[in-house]
Amino acid sequence: MPAPARDMPPPPTGSFASDNAAGVSPEVMDALAAANVGTAMAYGDDDWTRRARSALQDAFDAPVRSYFCWGGTGANVVGLASVLRAWQAVVCADSAHIVVDECGAPARFTGATIAPVATDDGKLSPAHLEPWLHWQGSEHHPQPAVVSITQSTELGTLYSVDEIGALCEAAHAAGLLVHLDGARIANAVVATGSDLSTMIRDTGVDLMTFGLTKDGAMFGETVVFVTPGLDSEARFVRKQAGQLISKSRFVAAQVEALLTDDLWLRNAEHANRTAASLARVVADVPGVSVQGAPAVNSVFAQVPASAIVPLQEWSFFWEWDLTVSLVRWMTSFATTDEDVARFAAGVRAIVADHV
Repeated sequence: MPAPARDMPPPPTGSFASDNAAGVSPEVMDALAAANVGTAMAYGDDDWTRRARSALQDAFDAPVRSYFCWGGTGANVVGLASVLRAWQAVVCADSAHIVVDECGAPARFTGATIAPVATDDGKLSPAHLEPWLHWQGSEHHPQPAVVSITQSTELGTLYSVDEIGALCEAAHAAGLLVHLDGARIANAVVATGSDLSTMIRDTGVDLMTFGLTKDGAMFGETVVFVTPGLDSEARFVRKQAGQLISKSRFVAAQVEALLTDDLWLRNAEHANRTAASLARVVADVPGVSVQGAPAVNSVFAQVPASAIVPLQEWSFFWEWDLTVSLVRWMTSFATTDEDVARFAAGVRAIVADHV
């Protein structure tokens, strides 16, 4: 006879599929509502945009130049296309978002070659650059011009400040620029105990995508040019790429709200903490193997292959590598302790039927 239906705990209110699934920080929603009062000039000629740009300069403690875009892919495109020619190449990890998750947009809009490097941890080192440097000067090969890294990486790993510095030093010595995809930069800053001036300005990162959507914003990401002069063509690239936001104040208001009183860091700290909590609670579930303590807000775990679909049907999340039954559970600024407890209870109950 079939086994009796198991009494399942209610699924969590929050989602563990992605930090993109979370809503908007209440402070950000308030800032958007305030920005909606009255009128303002379009295309960035407004007080919100001026204040947000000033706040970014304060955060980096440098005269950075910032350009608001609709989203992360658009921001990566605008940043890279502003510093690349079509016969050049971007060296990055093979797991990088610009390779795997942007539908070829960086290659299409820059015309440049995206050169992925196989890594086990999603991180590049100076040694990874060496093979590509042999191409320099040969008209038969794309010319390496940019090294792109992700902080934190798509595999949930972190570059230390020293690792970023060493990579920037090697890249600059070879005449290459360094681009950083910071979709989860807040989580990385909190996890390393660093700050933007130390992690980005002082290490030599030339330009980056400063991401806040995964950290409590509604929409919009920012291209930040750290090295002076690199943004000379950025405003034209942004317009042509369809990333110039007419009502710029609605992105600027979010940036300003999140940077005020370090809300962006407090949100990230909460996301990182709840990921660590989830990893601890499921670590002793028979059949679940957590792949190390999470460095940021992503928990990677192996579960029985037959349990993945039932778990997803109960509370959806994304599989990561089905060849080894690896899944990813993400937390956010909105994840509650009750969400963690409910999700862990569901994992325990469902996996028990598949071990």
